[in-house]
Amino acid sequence: MEDQKAQSNNYKARNKGGIRKPKGKRRKPEREPREFEQKILELARVTRVTKGGKRMRFRACLIIGDRKGRAGMGVAKGADVAMAVEKAFRQAKKNMISIPVIDGTIPHEVRQKYGAAQIILKPAPEGTGLKSGGAIRMVLELGGVPNAVSKILGTNNKINNATATFAALKSLREQDNEMEDKGKKGKVKEGKEKEASEVISDMTPKT
Repeated sequence: MEDQKAQSNNYKARNKGGIRKPKGKRRKPEREPREFEQKILELARVTRVTKGGKRMRFRACLIIGDRKGRAGMGVAKGADVAMAVEKAFRQAKKNMISIPVIDGTIPHEVRQKYGAAQIILKPAPEGTGLKSGGAIRMVLELGGVPNAVSKILGTNNKINNATATFAALKSLREQDNEMEDKGKKGKVKEGKEKEASEVISDMTPKT
């Protein structure tokens, strides 16, 4: 009995009068929002045959974007799904492109072919939304294009169609840059012609 009382007293002393206070919950640190939103376009298991036998790996195709005019695509392999997705994300960040968006849509119609894939992208008025499907819709959504119409004429392969879409959007940017350069060259040429005419008029003797 005395031993039991001693143990009970020790227990109460340790727990401050026998009342055990619950420990406060630790707050988890808030995660910083990611710069880019990501979506998995395709996830497949691939097999590589070697001398030692078959090696199983995973291939991930990832589309990322900030919904503000930037998007990228990455394809990578890994020993597991998490590794493949992480490698594809890093690859997509390296392949980022800027998408020209004017009045909520692309500047003009564009056709693009990549392998067996052939797509058409057309501008659309405000309120139309994205009349696209599959890989094209995912790229335009994450790239921040709210209104557009698209059509797939070739294969339904997701990776090929996504690659063709990025090539089409990149060609839009290059065409816009060429037009800007031509406009600047035209202005410079006009300025030089004006300066030359002024110099000639100054050199002409007045009667």
